[in-house]
Amino acid sequence: MAPETQREAVTGYEPAPGPGDIEAKIGIATAKRAIWIGPPLVVIAALWRGGQGGWSAALGVAIVAANFVLAGFLLSKAAAISLKLYHAAALVGFFLRLALIMLVMLVIAQVIDVDRLAMGISAVVSYLVLLSWETVAVSRGDTKELEWS
Repeated sequence: MAPETQREAVTGYEPAPGPGDIEAKIGIATAKRAIWIGPPLVVIAALWRGGQGGWSAALGVAIVAANFVLAGFLLSKAAAISLKLYHAAALVGFFLRLALIMLVMLVIAQVIDVDRLAMGISAVVSYLVLLSWETVAVSRGDTKELEWS
């Protein structure tokens, strides 16, 4: 019997997926949850700030969702290279991605006439809600496709 097959027979667990699979899946799963967070934020912003506030809020949610996907793929690539790079990407990358969100929002606000308040508030709220939601889902084991143990 191969070592992996023996391990499966003894423990009942399958081998861990390839390096980096988990981070990308978590990033995509987090971004998919924006489908549930986005519409209420857009409606609230549209009622509060008008039509421009509504689509600005949608833009803020989209920027945050794209940031989660980017984070997942960056961590996946870093994990495939080395554990030290993975840790560096997780720590430094967090601050760089927050700066990237801010930079993208500032550039968009300069190029397009958006409601900055609605876009900013929706970005902050969606970031915190999506991050919390994904943390709870992973810790509870709700996402079976992310099983790695």
